[in-house]
Amino acid sequence: MSDAERDDQPTEIEDIGSNPAPHRPIGALIAERLTRRGLLGAAGVALWPPLGPAAAQDTGNTPDGGPSSLTFPELRHQLSPRDAVAEGHDIQVVLRWGDPILADAPEHDPLHQSAEAQARQFGYNNDYLDFFPLPAGSRSADHGLLVVNHEYTSTNLMFPGLGTEREAPGRVTAEHGAIERAAMGLSVVELRREGRRWTPVRGGRWNRRITAETPMRLSGPAAGHARLRTAEDPTGTQVRGTMNNCAGGNTPWGTVITCEENFNYYFGGAAAEAGPQAPAYRRYGIRKEPVYGWRRFEPRFDLDQTPNEPNRFGWVVEFDPYDPASVPVKRTALGRFKHECCTHAVSADGRVAFYSGDDERFDYLYKFVTARAWTPGDPAADRDLLDDGVLHVARFEADGTLRWLRLVQGEGPLTPENGFHDQGDVVIEARRAADLLGATPMDRPEDVETNRRNGRVYVMLTNNSRRKPEQVNPANPRPANIHGHVLELIPPGAGTDRVDHAATEARWSVFLAAGKPGIDPGTQYHRATSDQGWLSCPDNCAFDSRGRIWIATDGAHVTSGVADGLYAADTAGPGRALTRLFYQAPVGAEVCGPCFTPDDATIFLSIQHPGDADAGTFEAPGTRWPDFREGRPPRPSVIAITRRDGKPIG
Repeated sequence: MSDAERDDQPTEIEDIGSNPAPHRPIGALIAERLTRRGLLGAAGVALWPPLGPAAAQDTGNTPDGGPSSLTFPELRHQLSPRDAVAEGHDIQVVLRWGDPILADAPEHDPLHQSAEAQARQFGYNNDYLDFFPLPAGSRSADHGLLVVNHEYTSTNLMFPGLGTEREAPGRVTAEHGAIERAAMGLSVVELRREGRRWTPVRGGRWNRRITAETPMRLSGPAAGHARLRTAEDPTGTQVRGTMNNCAGGNTPWGTVITCEENFNYYFGGAAAEAGPQAPAYRRYGIRKEPVYGWRRFEPRFDLDQTPNEPNRFGWVVEFDPYDPASVPVKRTALGRFKHECCTHAVSADGRVAFYSGDDERFDYLYKFVTARAWTPGDPAADRDLLDDGVLHVARFEADGTLRWLRLVQGEGPLTPENGFHDQGDVVIEARRAADLLGATPMDRPEDVETNRRNGRVYVMLTNNSRRKPEQVNPANPRPANIHGHVLELIPPGAGTDRVDHAATEARWSVFLAAGKPGIDPGTQYHRATSDQGWLSCPDNCAFDSRGRIWIATDGAHVTSGVADGLYAADTAGPGRALTRLFYQAPVGAEVCGPCFTPDDATIFLSIQHPGDADAGTFEAPGTRWPDFREGRPPRPSVIAITRRDGKPIG
């Protein structure tokens, strides 16, 4: 089940909205901001002018796209067991759940699974994608490493005989749990392109599986903290595994950033309600009965036996994709919350800002700024750059100002009197620290990406169906935001070569407000958006080399009755915010992880949980994509889309 589906499942613990007293929600500020500017219902092109000659070169007129620079024939909305892409393009399934990755991996057999086999095969529910060219440091578009997150497991679709999503957790065995943990984490896979076809290199020298059992190191202000120590790790500096890795990012020095999101799924016990850490558990959505049944077999997931184990998850994890022997490191300076992503932007002074959304309704947008500049050409010098810097949280003002508030122990309310005795306490309880600073509660901030062409930052806010009318002012057009929206952040110097991503102030505006125009109140697009171009539940995004945004959705099949898909739009010029439908996934699946090769000739997409639905089972899924073989379950997969003429996508 996708995040958006859980959004309408109040009995589920994911995305419960654990902020106990949200301040002014982002919806209220948007309404006030739009009212002040007189822009309600206006076309997106009216919000901001083109950025200058460089941006103007990216726009043009096409016969079927109005002022959009995108030339592909727009796809029609659908809801089908099969996926579809705009005419003139081809879809290739590159990697599927269970495909052999390591040299000694067996072929996938869904009826005879084992943890040992799964730890050598491609994992489940792929999300974040990143392409690292080979050789390292090159701009190769034909040979590289594809890094893939494996967010979570759909137990009901992975194993026969366990029933529906609601029934399966109570029926899993210790063996099922071990297989699920082996299916999480990441895959690193060498790929080669010949013509327009991509081939995974089985047993490639860089290929790697990272799982929920892989040894990792903790670094930064929380490393060694008393709240991170366990009987298994009395030092609080070593941890076993990473889980629920959603989106991610990379660093200028060539490492992977993978993000732990909904870690609350796995931990439970009476201590969630009565233990000394119960308030902290509650703020992160940890309850007595978790979604997954692992605590029955694994003491580290039982709060009554290992109360500190949840504190060891919810971090950003860094590792070197070019070194299969490298030990992943959980970088605690970047804060603990439900990280959807962690993406970087280099500031004019060489310091690096890392943006991250906390994917839960009424939670926050964060930014970490390194204490010193990075050193181009010397990755070793930046090995621990993420251990020293300042974590910030966002407060949006109605006049269009964005203020980044410092989460530093001893400043403002972050004092021992409020339970923050050191910076370790601050990052472990980053959410509570942000509460006290008065950060702006958001409508599920997910992916945050920087557009290298204009220096602006785009925030995907997927939805928030539980925002009540009394939480917004009367001008808010959508008191229950089921379709989401996209914000555009404008740091000082955006549009020049001196962008200051380290600044503590910026400007903000609404790029688009999703939903179907004429049906859903408060939608905001370009006025020429077609009946096929509207979208719902923006989740991830990417930018091509011309600075156009590509938005992947998660939950449209629930909110709007159309398949989730990939939409594209100009970010400047006359086609600004004119979204066009490019790809749609099979029924039940979300689209995530859009990733271009350096030449824009391929876009990789993660197709996660195909066929998923509350009543779906291994025996009767919503689709059998991509194999379409009777008796074989659907398989989350990575696809590659190319143009038949070999030219750049778009």
